[in-house]
Amino acid sequence: MMPARLTAATGPGPLQGAVQGAVQLVSAVIGPDLRGSSSDAPTRPVNCDWIAALCLTAAVALLLVVAGHAAGRRAYDVTPLLFWSGVVLLVVPISLRIGWPGVARGERLFLLFLFAELLLYYKTVYSPTSFVGHDEFLHWVAADDLLTARRLFLSNSLLPIGPTYPALEILTTAIVNLTGLSVFLAGTLLLVILKGTFVVALFLFYEAITGSPRISAIACLAYMGCMTFVIFDSMFSYESLGVVLCMLTFAVEAASRDFDPRARLRALGLIALLLACLAVTHHVTAAFAAFYFAMLAAFEALRRQGASRIGTTLAIILIAALAAALPVLWVMARGNPLSGYLGPAVESGLRALMRKFSGGVTHRPEVSAISQPLGMRLTTAIAVLLLSLGLATGFFRSLALAASSGAPSGWRPIGDILKRRWRDSRIVFLTILAFGFPVSVILRLTQSAWEIANRMATFVFISVGLVVAVSIVHFWQGREARGWRRAGPAVALSIIVMGGITSSAPDPIRGRYKVGADQQSVEAMGIDTARWTNEWLAAGNRFTADRVNRLLLASYGRQDARVRIVAGVDTARLFEAETLDPDILRVLARSDIDFLLVDLRLSTAPPMLGFYFEPWQPAHGKALSGSDLLKFNDIKGVSRIYDNGWIVIYDVRGLHENS
Repeated sequence: MMPARLTAATGPGPLQGAVQGAVQLVSAVIGPDLRGSSSDAPTRPVNCDWIAALCLTAAVALLLVVAGHAAGRRAYDVTPLLFWSGVVLLVVPISLRIGWPGVARGERLFLLFLFAELLLYYKTVYSPTSFVGHDEFLHWVAADDLLTARRLFLSNSLLPIGPTYPALEILTTAIVNLTGLSVFLAGTLLLVILKGTFVVALFLFYEAITGSPRISAIACLAYMGCMTFVIFDSMFSYESLGVVLCMLTFAVEAASRDFDPRARLRALGLIALLLACLAVTHHVTAAFAAFYFAMLAAFEALRRQGASRIGTTLAIILIAALAAALPVLWVMARGNPLSGYLGPAVESGLRALMRKFSGGVTHRPEVSAISQPLGMRLTTAIAVLLLSLGLATGFFRSLALAASSGAPSGWRPIGDILKRRWRDSRIVFLTILAFGFPVSVILRLTQSAWEIANRMATFVFISVGLVVAVSIVHFWQGREARGWRRAGPAVALSIIVMGGITSSAPDPIRGRYKVGADQQSVEAMGIDTARWTNEWLAAGNRFTADRVNRLLLASYGRQDARVRIVAGVDTARLFEAETLDPDILRVLARSDIDFLLVDLRLSTAPPMLGFYFEPWQPAHGKALSGSDLLKFNDIKGVSRIYDNGWIVIYDVRGLHENS
């Protein structure tokens, strides 16, 4: 008994005390305490001196970025220094100012709008006179078809599902008809409007659910660290319009929750109109909107509430029903091949991920792992770590922000959430949705699954931005931020945005031609060849070629570029074989292909992205053989009608006559 009395008298042992201390430390780090000032003083004036200085800094930064692209085209040694110094000068000062405590709401909102447009310019200056992204070519072709034929739903062999969602082309061609601008200029003008609208809608959405301009601004800045924000969602593509309509819908719904019945009814009409527009704009974004409102309705039904909230719950259920029904009705009305378009991509991505974890052989390593410089990969990795740290320290605090018991210390707010007592279902759902971030990081381990992660990130970062912003305001900066507590989180935000830039493209600097590199493979020789086909062969001929030349033929050449020779037979089998075996020759003869375009530059290097023709190809560790590409020279019925030294066009219509 003596040892027991001694222990009781002297208190817990050193080990037990250390364990208790560690538990308290972890609880203090990840716990739900809300100890920051979430909003700035409403009377604080906008600092015009800071705005003017940041505008001047941004102008210098963009000048350096342009100089970097110009040096890259000439392969100068100073290219990386010019380009990346411009990017750092563009991102860091504005990010620091937006994330700094004590900045007026109007100043934060203006800087966010300015920053979004600057990042759009950063993307556009890569190719300032024409579209260059893969998806941009697909929608450029669709817009040209609409202008030429003056009717919707024309077939598009490069994007079969595209004509079913024509909203982007309708808006672009309307601007063309009203202004006389080219499709490129009209599309760029539309993107300028969309980018600014998106960031303002995102800010207002966060502000409506949190009541804090400071949290809203920091959340928007964290969202800009998404890998799709700078490039993918700034392309002339239907998702760029879809995400704007989606965010406008979320913002209107969140802002209308406290409206009087008549104003709320008008808001429901606007939401229904936005959802109808979204249904004919983009399939994946419409699906996410349906998922968001369905989960919001479920959380509202689950929440303990009084009779006064029943009307709000019924309104959200009605919105969820519209969000689910309108895309389905559109699919049924158009006979949309949605399952055939998305199904294989999801299936192949999940299969590749399973092979990765089971130790099997994957088809191709991740793009960034084989093509990006070490500095870019390191920046991306640090940004992911900072985001993970923000999610870890902000998850329970974000839930506490939604709790009905205010902001007491301890874990009582989480107890309220578990008892189904919360004031805003949107915050609760978005906080839980933040678990999608580690899932998206895991999906990026393989190229096939990376395609899923790329589209998933656009929507997951809505929740990531919220949780990270709550973490910064209520933990890292706190109520009385001084010293590193002021500067540290703001610097972390700038690194997060830099990570979004470095992860958005394997090589963001415009350089000389590279094999199998999508936008880096678009250059004057291929464009001139495509224009030659339109001038000398007329438009509408059936061509097949490698991935990049197909895009050039369809856009600049106005040709009918085919992905497959016939159904089930890919172009790669025709071009990559050492000899033209009788089976493939027979298939080609019985097809309706008129011309083949062979680019001998494919024999100079392995493809930068791992494939010459389609992403589902096995990886290419070495370049194609020039003799394999020229095997059509000795085929009876095939004539060589164009040769500029690198690009050769074969007329195969003679095969059809002999078949």
